[in-house]
Amino acid sequence: MLLTKTAFGDDFIWGVSTAAYQIEGAHREDGKGPSIWDEFVQQKNRIFQKHTGDIACDFYHRYLDDLLLMHRLHIKNYRFSIAWSRIMPHGTGEVNQAGIDFYNRLIDRSLELGITPWITLYHWDLPHALECKGGWVNRDVTEWFGQYVSVCVQHFGDRVKNWMVLNEPTVFTAAGYFFGVHAPGKKGLDNFLAAAHHAALSQALGGRIIRSLQSDNNIGTTFSCSHIEPYRAIERDIIAAKKADLLLNRLFIEPLLGMGYPTGEIKILRKIDKFMRADDEKKLAFDMDFIGVQNYTREMIRYAPFVPYLNAKIVTAKKRKVEMTAMNWEVYPASIYHILKKFSAYSNIPPLLITENGAAFPDQVDNGIVDDPKRLRYLQETLIQVLKAKQEGVPVHGYFVWTFLDNFEWAEGYHPRFGLVHVDFETQQRIVKSSGKWYGEFIK
Repeated sequence: MLLTKTAFGDDFIWGVSTAAYQIEGAHREDGKGPSIWDEFVQQKNRIFQKHTGDIACDFYHRYLDDLLLMHRLHIKNYRFSIAWSRIMPHGTGEVNQAGIDFYNRLIDRSLELGITPWITLYHWDLPHALECKGGWVNRDVTEWFGQYVSVCVQHFGDRVKNWMVLNEPTVFTAAGYFFGVHAPGKKGLDNFLAAAHHAALSQALGGRIIRSLQSDNNIGTTFSCSHIEPYRAIERDIIAAKKADLLLNRLFIEPLLGMGYPTGEIKILRKIDKFMRADDEKKLAFDMDFIGVQNYTREMIRYAPFVPYLNAKIVTAKKRKVEMTAMNWEVYPASIYHILKKFSAYSNIPPLLITENGAAFPDQVDNGIVDDPKRLRYLQETLIQVLKAKQEGVPVHGYFVWTFLDNFEWAEGYHPRFGLVHVDFETQQRIVKSSGKWYGEFIK
């Protein structure tokens, strides 16, 4: 298949994505309050080599140069998140004008350069003050989140028309409240189920608030998605794969579409009912204008009798001896095709955008040049799969690369490099990689 920009159509949206905690730095400047990630990175044995996002890419101070670099690469759509605790240091109540001013400058300069802002309202950095009150486990978080959404739309909605409510609720609720490997580091089934329900309520509530304040906005939310396959063609592995698919791909999209929670295949999930109140099922649903799908790999699942709740486990890429990224994920570009087909099969699905996709590989700076052929090949092969899905009638309308800059990659610290632009975290020097140059020319 010939890969050209024109094959996607003139109205296809091309962009890049970032997240506030992963790039901004300035973690205590200009009135910003601490987030759960500011606290989590200080805990022992949490982050690779004790890395923190205190400085990250120093985007807070360098955003002007980074936007100019984006402009030079012909990138016309920029997805970034707002740090809740930079806007509202205590999570509720007082609004920090310095935080408002920073995002106003970022939005205004983007627009001056012909770059359309796409704002993610929540990309995992809950204000620590709210976590002290229970965070996502406390049902009051829906009210706190609603206040925050209203503040953002009231201050930025005159210029920003594209909004994403949550980033990957499956990840931040499971990793943060069940496994404890991400902030805030809580564990337990009840913590996870409560956090998941309150996040699902919040994604719909956020959409309703945005629409009530600015009726002409383009509103969506994003989901982490992994193409799931059974490891062996036997019944037990097939059943295990269906359970993994439910948790990883269906848990949040189906209530949003008005289908309720998909608790049929995993009986333990029915315990989520104890966190539900009258009319909650209706409150879970909202007609988004688009759905953001975020995919990086596939997972092979086998039956595992000793794994609690699921009786299923991932057979790692390393064990299968397949090509891997620096995240130890299988290099499998066709996964995006399968995910697009899966989500488009829902009868009432709105248009789809790929709001994150990319690959982390080790990079070397050689005489001021970063040549990254593996990442370049991954992007090209993935886009061929996106085009294939589009030509088969899947309503996919855009593609955002994860990510623009090498950044702080959560528990993995600065080790995995996903960026189109290499960052020297000692000097903050930026070098556009070969993949970044190709992407800029491709979307020109």
